[in-house]
Amino acid sequence: MVPSPLAVIHQAGVVALLNLRTLRERRGASLAAMVGVAGVVATFVAVLSIAAGFRAVMTTTGLPDRAIVLRGGSNAEMYSVLSRDEVRIIAGGPGVARGPDGPLASSELFVIVDLPKRSTGTVANVPLRGVQQAAFAVRDEVRIVEGRGFENGKNEIIVGSGAAKQFAGLELGSRLRWGENAWTVVGIFDAGGRVADSELWCDVAVLQPAYRRGSSFESVYVRLESPEAFTAFKAFLTADPRLDVQVLRESEYFEEQSRLLTGIITGLGSLVAGLMGIGAVFGALNTMYSAVAARTREIATLRALGFGGGAVVASVLAESLLLALVGGVLGGAASYVAFNGYQTSTINWQSFSQVAFAFAITPRLMAQGIAYALLMGLVGGLFPAIRAARIPVARALREL
Repeated sequence: MVPSPLAVIHQAGVVALLNLRTLRERRGASLAAMVGVAGVVATFVAVLSIAAGFRAVMTTTGLPDRAIVLRGGSNAEMYSVLSRDEVRIIAGGPGVARGPDGPLASSELFVIVDLPKRSTGTVANVPLRGVQQAAFAVRDEVRIVEGRGFENGKNEIIVGSGAAKQFAGLELGSRLRWGENAWTVVGIFDAGGRVADSELWCDVAVLQPAYRRGSSFESVYVRLESPEAFTAFKAFLTADPRLDVQVLRESEYFEEQSRLLTGIITGLGSLVAGLMGIGAVFGALNTMYSAVAARTREIATLRALGFGGGAVVASVLAESLLLALVGGVLGGAASYVAFNGYQTSTINWQSFSQVAFAFAITPRLMAQGIAYALLMGLVGGLFPAIRAARIPVARALREL
């Protein structure tokens, strides 16, 4: 007689509870399996939190009513060149918001300077951005938090809060030499965790001759009257025969900038976690095979009392999944405590400059880690469960 589904569920629950009550007797092997899974999940979550943190900085930078204009075919600012006449046409495009001093458009120049990291002393590429005064109206989230803003026409720079934490030599009053100029740090600004926090800003009119850029620019950042104005603004610029430009929403531009690095980190993190996961699965297999071997007579007795093979399979899998779940939660928690919010910087391979960010262990990432732990538990417990269900009852009972 084939037992009903409800009977199988009831039997599986009874056997699973019996298994859990005997965990103390197998605590050494069980603890080893949990630690193995915890280590894999902790590594998996920690590595992917780098990509999550970097992506969070890049994707929160753009707003729908801001646009960036580059030379056509350029995939980053450093590869773009715009003339003074071109940036004047861009600033006068339809839909550009206006302030008391004119259009809210900042023609900018982006160069790379060398600074040592505070943590290691190694030299890193740091972005130095020349901006016009309109930049502070275009990016109205930028606030001076220490010192003051730079004065036009002077060799003064202000430093993003992320850059100030990550790189040495950026204290107020510090003097630095880049290009053909000596620069003085006069202020520190905060951009609310956006990309600008990793940058140094100065007057673009001073930066151009310092790096022999003449009257050229690389990009124009524009504040639009509304998000809907983007369509008309883009259509006007791309149709103008005097221009060869591409027009992007700021959010689209920085999301594209994040794809290469996040793809590399995610791929490497998944590869490392996969290799470690194989080891954890073998650990779980060993643990569960040992558990089945130690309980051979007990399983045979239950089968003789009428418990079906399905109930035995479910009970062994339940034990394996429980160990994996506990290991996954412990690993995720350990990773969160150790790494969430940890400040660091890394190179953005599309701009070849450093971006400061914080590791971000999100609920979604924690859920992925726990799901991966359960997958390891399922694979690690499946074959021992099938073996337990196939133990010949008569042969096992002869061992009593």
